[in-house]
Amino acid sequence: MDKIATLNEILAQDPTNAFARYGLAMEFAGRNDTASALAEFDRLLADHPDYTAGYFMAAQTLARASRTAEAKQRLADGIVCAKRTGNQHAQREMQAMLDDMEIPE
Repeated sequence: MDKIATLNEILAQDPTNAFARYGLAMEFAGRNDTASALAEFDRLLADHPDYTAGYFMAAQTLARASRTAEAKQRLADGIVCAKRTGNQHAQREMQAMLDDMEIPE
C-alpha cells in the first residue's frame, strides 16, 4: 500500500489526526500535487491552528508554485502561531524565509 493510501486509511478512522494529515500534505507536496497538498495543509490548520510546521511547509509549497504573496501570508500567520506557542526555532526559520522573499532579485 502506498503512503497516500495508508495515510487516508488512518484519516478515515480519525479525521483530525494531525500527524497523518501533515504527512498526507507532505506526501502530496513531494509529488508536486500543489492543490492537494494545500487542501490538506488548510484542513490541518483548521483543525489544529497551533501546528506550526504546517504553516512553514504550506508556505514552502506555495513558494515553489510561484505563489509568493500567498506564501508570505502563510509565513506571517505561522510566525504569529510560533510566537503564540513559544516555538522560537520555527519563528526564526519562517522569519528568515520571509526576509529572503523580501529581497529583490
